[in-house]
Amino acid sequence: MEYISTRGGAGTVDFEGALFSGYAPDGGLFMPRCIPSLDRDTLRRWSRLSYRDLVKELCFLFITADLIPRSTLNDLIDRAFSRFRHKDVVHLSRLKDGLNVLELWHGVTYAFKDLSLSCTGQFLQYFLEKKQKHVSILVGTSGDTGSSAIESVRGQRNIDIFVLLPKGFCTQIQELQMTTVIEDNVHVFAAHGNSDEIDEPIKDLFTDVDFARKYNLMSLNSINWSRIMVQIAHHFYAYFQCASSLDTNPLPVVEIVVPTGGGGNITAGCIAQKMGLPIQLVAAVNSNDIIHRTVQRGDFSLSEGMKATLASAMDIQEPYNMERILWLLSGSDSRLMKMLMEQFSILKSLQLPKDLHMKVSSLHRQCRVCEE
Repeated sequence: MEYISTRGGAGTVDFEGALFSGYAPDGGLFMPRCIPSLDRDTLRRWSRLSYRDLVKELCFLFITADLIPRSTLNDLIDRAFSRFRHKDVVHLSRLKDGLNVLELWHGVTYAFKDLSLSCTGQFLQYFLEKKQKHVSILVGTSGDTGSSAIESVRGQRNIDIFVLLPKGFCTQIQELQMTTVIEDNVHVFAAHGNSDEIDEPIKDLFTDVDFARKYNLMSLNSINWSRIMVQIAHHFYAYFQCASSLDTNPLPVVEIVVPTGGGGNITAGCIAQKMGLPIQLVAAVNSNDIIHRTVQRGDFSLSEGMKATLASAMDIQEPYNMERILWLLSGSDSRLMKMLMEQFSILKSLQLPKDLHMKVSSLHRQCRVCEE
């Protein structure tokens, strides 16, 4: 499996190359060159798998055996999930009137990001030990990414992690999860500004190719493909738990509501759709509603300022994974992505082309949720 930048100017890399990158050198995000398409027999077979085994099957589609042999990959994923409190790793709670909640919070920090980051941490260790290499991880966080990233690599001698948290914008629990980890390889800084403003200097460091290479920089934010890859499993597992039958033609459609900030999990849902999973995605945002406006009106523009809400981890104005979604829906049009994203970078305002907006609004629904 080869990976390319959404902006088309970075050449191809394998999974290891995508894993150890932040932004691609051209400022884009790495994506698989082609998305695998699953037939009905595969879906039926996968429907009988546990969450843990579903993650293994999905990862094997995107990681070639010459990079990580299948048996080793299975062991790494088992190790990643060994610290989860629930025996099934995740659990579906069935409520009234056909409403279900997929519990993704049984990891160490109680954030859903524990699922993808625990696997990503294992993949990192595998390659680092194999090549006797050291990396510096840069993470900007709006709350839950920082603590999950720290837990995935704490105490590892060949990794240093540097976390920037926005002073006064994280919950107290999340801030304490980050600032009370006493390990030599964990470095946490409180920074002035919101999470979007923190991301700007981090992005600048990654696009400085010489600096990034000198210090072996990488990121564990959801710009990292490995996190998106693992999150695809959430959508398959939810579908298989909720679909009435896989013997009907066409297959039943399941609606999945995804609370979203940076857009990583909703991106994973889009990839699941591309793979053939019949789901309807609903992007649920708080008052920082750029995704709502993008789906509704094609208006991918910053509002006047970040609004602090009860869901601080979702207080994001620049959902960087929208670039991946737009790339998918544009038919992998890297030239268009480069033009649109460069315009957004300069003006912080973008009106999607009409045909691209139609594709976005037809594949997604959205809702803006108030504090109450």
